[in-house]
Amino acid sequence: MILKYLALASLVILYSLMFVGGYISAAGLGLTCPEWPLCPNGIMPDDEYFIEWVHRTVAATTGVFILATTIGAWINKDAGRKIKFTSAFASALVVTQITLGAIVIDTKLHAVLVAIHLGIGILLFAMVLLTVLFAFRLGKPVLHTNA
Repeated sequence: MILKYLALASLVILYSLMFVGGYISAAGLGLTCPEWPLCPNGIMPDDEYFIEWVHRTVAATTGVFILATTIGAWINKDAGRKIKFTSAFASALVVTQITLGAIVIDTKLHAVLVAIHLGIGILLFAMVLLTVLFAFRLGKPVLHTNA
């Protein structure tokens, strides 16, 4: 039961992350916080770094939720191969995204890396969406037809 809501929370947080990331990219704010993982002044940045700091904080939260969803799927005895695969793939992608995000900052927004970051983000969203759909089907009887 909790797996459903954990997966759904992961999807909502991920969507929020993509929204904020899109805003940062469109507004040209990608290097407002030129250091990674923290902005200048440590954990609580100045106003000039706030948007990028929000993006990084939401990214970290998203990572925790997606990893927790994967753990939940693997320890749930009712979970099938599909949800285990999509959640594990999502966890691998979220780790890849966070690493790639750091590289994008380090390479001063190299265009190819920014495009790859976006592409992996879309694939990550698809995997989390599938995980949510599979989680909401857990415990429901499967109808078989005799053909």
